[in-house]
Amino acid sequence: MRINIQHEIKKRIRFSIEGRKRLSLEDADMLLYYVMSIEGVESVKVYERGASCAFSYDGRKNSREKILSIIEAFSFRRDDIRELVPSNTSRALMSSYREKLISKIISYYGIRIFLPAPLRAIKTTIGAAKFIKEGLAVLKKRKLEVPVLDATAIGVSLVRKDFSTAGSIMFLLEIGEILEEWTHKKSVAQLAQSMSLNIEKVWVKKDDKEVLVDIREINQGDIISVQMGNMIALDGVVVDGEAMVNQASLTGEGIPVKKEKDSYVYAGTVVEEGSLFIQVKEALGASRYEKIVSMIEDSEKLKSSLESKAEHLADKLVPLTFLGTLGVYALTRNVTKALTVLLVDFSCALKLSMPISVLSAMREAQDHQITVKGGKFLEAVAEADTIVFDKTGTFTKAEPTVAEIITFGGRERREMLRVAACLEEHFPHSVANAVVNKAFMEGISHDELHSKVEYIVAHGISSTVDDQKVIIGSHHFVFDDEKTLLSDEDARVIEDLPAQYSHLYLAIGGELAAVICIEDPLREEALGIVEALKDTGISKIVMMTGDSERTAKVIAAKVGVDEYYAEVLPEDKAKFVEAEKAKGRKVIMIGDGINDSPALSAADAGIAISDGAQLAREIADITIAGHDLFEIVTLRQLSKNLMKRIDKNYKFVMGFNFMLIVFGVFGTLMPNTSALLHNVSTLGVGLHSMTNLLEEPKKDL
Repeated sequence: MRINIQHEIKKRIRFSIEGRKRLSLEDADMLLYYVMSIEGVESVKVYERGASCAFSYDGRKNSREKILSIIEAFSFRRDDIRELVPSNTSRALMSSYREKLISKIISYYGIRIFLPAPLRAIKTTIGAAKFIKEGLAVLKKRKLEVPVLDATAIGVSLVRKDFSTAGSIMFLLEIGEILEEWTHKKSVAQLAQSMSLNIEKVWVKKDDKEVLVDIREINQGDIISVQMGNMIALDGVVVDGEAMVNQASLTGEGIPVKKEKDSYVYAGTVVEEGSLFIQVKEALGASRYEKIVSMIEDSEKLKSSLESKAEHLADKLVPLTFLGTLGVYALTRNVTKALTVLLVDFSCALKLSMPISVLSAMREAQDHQITVKGGKFLEAVAEADTIVFDKTGTFTKAEPTVAEIITFGGRERREMLRVAACLEEHFPHSVANAVVNKAFMEGISHDELHSKVEYIVAHGISSTVDDQKVIIGSHHFVFDDEKTLLSDEDARVIEDLPAQYSHLYLAIGGELAAVICIEDPLREEALGIVEALKDTGISKIVMMTGDSERTAKVIAAKVGVDEYYAEVLPEDKAKFVEAEKAKGRKVIMIGDGINDSPALSAADAGIAISDGAQLAREIADITIAGHDLFEIVTLRQLSKNLMKRIDKNYKFVMGFNFMLIVFGVFGTLMPNTSALLHNVSTLGVGLHSMTNLLEEPKKDL
């Protein structure tokens, strides 16, 4: 494919496809998902009109030239690229509902203009049957809800032979249903897609060895290995091992389930404890998307307390509307004035605008590379007054590097790095990634030579190589827990280790073999994030880390947190969060590691970094891209604006509809005019609820 670069600024490029003026929906999605799959590309937009694409990239994993060469290798005829596109995309969904909306409007006004009045009356009466049937079905359940109100309003209009009012009520109700369904499905589709798997490689068992291979090479019947803290990439049956598996992504339940031999496991669930060997039954997790959509649509997590209150209030207002209608008729003996009350329905606007507001906010968050799993978590972020940060991968850069490797006992440096990388690659974390990347950069191959690896949360990893026990982890784990021998000379070397680095200790056969010095510099924006969060109303910001007191103190002083805690265990973080909540505070926890998972789960809103451990992302309520900590400020502003919008919607609906009733009772408005104003205002509130809560930044793309 030949492309023409239309515009370019720093790490952002917009190009057009030579020889094309427009893209079909299918072609646009193919290009979108292909460019998104390129390593280093952060965001992509494809425009059907003009056949163009705009993308941004970080420049660290792939150079500009490399990315452009990969794009030029794209072809609309390649089946392997077509497989990248999920079965449901927001682009196709938007086109479908746009057509529905336009067709409904054209049909309504076409009938009003061209169909004779007697035929219009017949068509309106036939169309009303659906609404009256729905109202009667609700009445049979001995309930007074919105469908009963709609059916009564339409039925009374038909009895009065006011076919115009009945037709306009039905038209506006149908338009409202299309808009609500459109927004809901679009938001759910985007959310589900963001929660879908982004796993490129898996460990597969071949000839008693575990080999890391591309997930596309896995076939039904292959046996894959999943260690603690990692996501299960494919549906299958456990053939060996035992583990506790978190299935929240599919069931909404955060309590882990025990899986053992012959148990069935699902793609997208995460191993919290233990390890499993799984025989693949469904390659590439084909049903994963549908399962997530079902979970989201059924989950109560989608409802904030304000949504639930609005829904309950809406249902309670229906009987009051009927009582008001009867009361006005009893006082005035005027059917027209009584109908004015009946045709003005408070509950319709409340039920339409509240969920649309929340789902639109979740969609907007996704535009900022923030995934929110439910409306109540946006509410928690808006109300929060305390934020707890983990240090590594949050305040410090998500990609720490190996600065130095100090060996002991005459051991060879490259060999120690090889062993360390061999262990660390099983449990991805920012520090583990630093070790694996260092080995890769130095061209060190680290084929599997060890036996089963075991991860000890917040401490380290243990395994066996050549009949010798090998451990790697923190000072406390290696020396206090595992009682590794340390000579006086080696102890002096450790005392003199560079203070600016974090340290990873490697021991073989009970003796210290190496210390890997990890350079973990502060993010550039970390120096301003605390003040920015304070400006949004956060009163208490805390940093907690497993690092030494010396390292923690320096970082805490630089970023300006209110409190810091060093050398803490996972349970300590969770206990701190619970203690703050017991004081009546609303707590946000931000972390990226397996050891942050208990605290993420305990917080009112747990936020994980997308580059962090899979278990952390699974347990967290919100995931941010982590390229810039100010994404948290964006999330906070969006959440607070959402709460303001919900409050304004509530006040407007109650005030405007009450005004219509008053004008109707005093004879200022006729019922059909009152109904029209009510329905137009309801649609207006719904459409406004679909708009962005934050100002769109201007980009030259």
